[in-house]
Parts: sequence; C-alpha cells; structure tokens
Amino acid sequence: MPAAFIKQASALRRALAATVLALGAGAAWADVTLLNVSYDVTREFYKEINPAFAKRWKAQTGETVAIQQSHGGSSKQARAVVDGLAADVVTMNQANDIDILAERGKLIPADWAKRLPDNSAPTTSVSVILVRKGNPKNIRDWTDLGRAGISVVIPNPKTSGNGRYTYLAAWGSAVKNGATPDVARALVQRIFANVPVFDGGGRAATTTFAQRNIGDALVTFESEVGLIRQEFGDHFDVVYPHNSILAENPVTVVDKVVDKKGTRKQAEAYLKYLWTDEAQAIAAKHGMRPRSAKVLAANAARFPKLNLFTVDQLFGGWTKAQKEHFDDGGIYDQILAAGRRR
Repeated sequence: MPAAFIKQASALRRALAATVLALGAGAAWADVTLLNVSYDVTREFYKEINPAFAKRWKAQTGETVAIQQSHGGSSKQARAVVDGLAADVVTMNQANDIDILAERGKLIPADWAKRLPDNSAPTTSVSVILVRKGNPKNIRDWTDLGRAGISVVIPNPKTSGNGRYTYLAAWGSAVKNGATPDVARALVQRIFANVPVFDGGGRAATTTFAQRNIGDALVTFESEVGLIRQEFGDHFDVVYPHNSILAENPVTVVDKVVDKKGTRKQAEAYLKYLWTDEAQAIAAKHGMRPRSAKVLAANAARFPKLNLFTVDQLFGGWTKAQKEHFDDGGIYDQILAAGRRR
C-alpha cells in the first residue's frame, strides 16, 4: 500500500477520532445529556441558550445537564428523528415538521402543540429579502423576485421550512393584495423559475448567496440577518416586503425517546425555559421575535411592525398547506414541472 495512502488514512482516522471526542466531550461530565434536533439557522441561538439553561438547572437541582445539537434542513431533520435519531426535543420552524413525528413515527401525541403556551412556539420570525448593498436591482417586494433577469436564492421547499415559508409568503402576499389563486400561482412560478440552485436548507442557501456570491437576493428569516452580517460583513441590505408571513418556531419533547432514556423531566424543563424572560431576551438578541410582551417592547427598535399573515389564516393550517402545495404531485411539483417544460 502506498505510503501516501497510509499517511492519508491515518490522518483521516485521527480527524474522525477528534470529532468523536469533541462530540462526546460535553457529555462526559454531565449527569444527563439531551439532544436537541433543530433546523438550519438556530446554531448560534442555542449555543447561548444551552449553557444558560444548564447554569439555571444546576442552581435549581444540583444536576449537571449537557445539551447536544443537530442542525440541518427542517424536513430532513424531522425525517431523521422519525427514522431513529434519538432526539430528546425537537425545535423547528413550522408545525408540519413536528406533526410527522406523530403521524409517521408515533413518537409524540397528535395534540403536542397544546402542551405549551402559544401553540408550543416560544419565538417567531418573518420572511425577509436580503439584497446586495445599495439594492442595485431595486428589489422592493415579492413581485420583484419574479422579474426577468433577477436571480433569487431560496432553499428547497421539499427539505426546508425556510423554503416553504418563502413559497407561502409570496403566494399569500399576492392573495392579500387581492390576487386570485391563479395569479398567486403564476407569481410563485416566476419566482421559482429565477432560482439558480436549490440548497437543502437555509444555512446552505446563505452560503450560496453570501460566500459564493450567487444571486441578486436571498429570502431568509429576519433572525438570520444579523448572523449573516456578522459572518460575511455589512455587504447586504434588508428589504421588508409589503406583506410577509409569520414564521412560528414550535418545540416539543419526543415522548418515546425521553421516556426510554428517563430524561423527560430535564427535557420538559429545557423547553419551558424558552419562555422565561432570560431566554426570550437571548432570542431577541439573535433576531428572533419574542413572545414576551415585555421583552418585545424592550426590543421594539429591532423588530419593525409589519403586515403579517399566518399559515392558518390564508392556507388553512400546515396540514392542508403541506398536502395541497408540497406533497409529491402537489402544486409546487407542478410548478417545477411547468418550468422544466418551458
């Protein structure tokens, strides 16, 4: 076997071992370890939430708890949990990606959203449009994303809650402006015809836009904007559309996992912590809109008032929206097929 190959294989083994050690390091000293399976753009938020909760839990109980994270496209993450990823809690950006844990995996009860306040969603965000500095293409609203010559980066609605929210935001904005469903569909079709690449999740879409410099606009959550500027510099402007969609970020314990591991008490406390003023302030710091009126008022300058609609109001809820628009053979697939035939 060539020496170069042996050297490369040895380096790979060392790197893998280091990765395993890094993943296990936090759990090695903990009395209890939780796994939070979340969507793509919450990494920095939970990096701050987790030690804050652990400190509070230690003071209250004397018990040391470690929280590990898994991030990716929301639908992909949900399917991983259904397929056996042992999440103690899931923290997603839409109810649909939690519903499948009940429907397909029988891991949680169907009425999971009633177990915590605000339909079990401690924070919200909104879909906004990020453009290059100075807005050289003069993008002001959803309709501009469907103009000829505009390149817009949107993650794949099949795998990403961010992508589904973008689709529904554009469709819903047209309806709010008095358009018929056919006109709304035509707008969405024009927008998605302008997408050069469909990344699997919001974070990958951000990299495509901000690092690879692809596209004139990126549709993302308001909560992601600060992180993008922090990582890639102040090279972007935020466009708040005339109408946008309220993205609710629901959470739940995964009953079958916590009962098997004996971690229900800690997992439930972890999620309830997200409604405390301390956690709500952390959420606001990371660009997530807090549910607490007190914390929201203290951060009013950060979160402009908008014309917002919800999935329930315009689409009859996530179950109906998923079936009609995003299931195999649904309107989204029909739109893509029509674009390929052109």
